Amino acid sequence: MEAQNVSDIIEKYLKEIINKNEHVEIRRAEIAQQFNVVPSQINYVIKTRFTIQNGYLVQSKRGGSGYIRIAKVNLVGDDQILKMVMTAIGDSVSEHDAFAVIQSLYADELLTRREANLILAALDKETLQLNDRKLENNLRARILVGVLNRLRFED
Repeated sequence: MEAQNVSDIIEKYLKEIINKNEHVEIRRAEIAQQFNVVPSQINYVIKTRFTIQNGYLVQSKRGGSGYIRIAKVNLVGDDQILKMVMTAIGDSVSEHDAFAVIQSLYADELLTRREANLILAALDKETLQLNDRKLENNLRARILVGVLNRLRFED
């Protein structure tokens, strides 16, 4: 059996709760204590695994009764969420983040496997081959925003 690191275990735990309840509200310190990690480890998991590009909306409230709320969202089903995704993409997007958006669209059944694979092929580093990472990420962002806009106006 493949060993999982603690970040993977925490991510899996939170996703299981989200899948049952549509969202999860946690207290960072409590989850850290539960998994015997420092609170910054919880921050790391949330910031890297629960991004808008991955189809999650994270809200937090600081203070004594503070919490972190993580909810799974439909990227193109809500215009506000779609605008947040496009803002997160901006003028430049890495191959990793672009692939996360397409994976989320596929998981939400907004793209078929074939459609997702075709878009991924268009966004792939080997396809773009610009030998200029900044230009490549700019072009990838324009393609991805174009795809999102097309999906948005398809209905």
